[in-house]
Amino acid sequence: MSDPSTTTAHESGSETKPPAVGGWNEQIIAEFRANAGYVPWSSEEEFAAGRPVPPRFPGFDEQGMPLILVHHTGARTGRERISPLFYQPVGDSWAVFGTHGGSPRHPVWYHNLMANPRAAVEVGTETVPVVARLAKGAERERLWAKEIALVPKFAEFESASGRQIPVVVLERADG
Repeated sequence: MSDPSTTTAHESGSETKPPAVGGWNEQIIAEFRANAGYVPWSSEEEFAAGRPVPPRFPGFDEQGMPLILVHHTGARTGRERISPLFYQPVGDSWAVFGTHGGSPRHPVWYHNLMANPRAAVEVGTETVPVVARLAKGAERERLWAKEIALVPKFAEFESASGRQIPVVVLERADG
């Protein structure tokens, strides 16, 4: 899951107003928050009808797909965006993958994080300030290999895209 991103406005720090612009992310974000970071699997019928969470992947339990909500700032607009993404825990940090469904373009959230690396993530019921950085070399290869072992479809996305899928590490920010 990567785009389109949902715009939100913060009020008192941890409260978030409902997104102003409709989109498929709204349902996913609501389900994430209602289920402590998990989004229930789609049935084959729901997936065929356009619900963005896929049918069950091997290796994941009945709870559904664990996702992370990445709060990022638009590179051009300066507006806050929220993107629900698949993730991989990396120690006390998280890795996210710019598959963009096999598109030849990187997802918008990737460009936003590279332009504005200070961000926040919602993981489970916790919101954490983070700093984004691009994984490179052996680190990128190790994280990518582990992810495609979990979600083989991501290898198909990389092949279809004609580009190397970026792996972004979201490290907890100090203080």
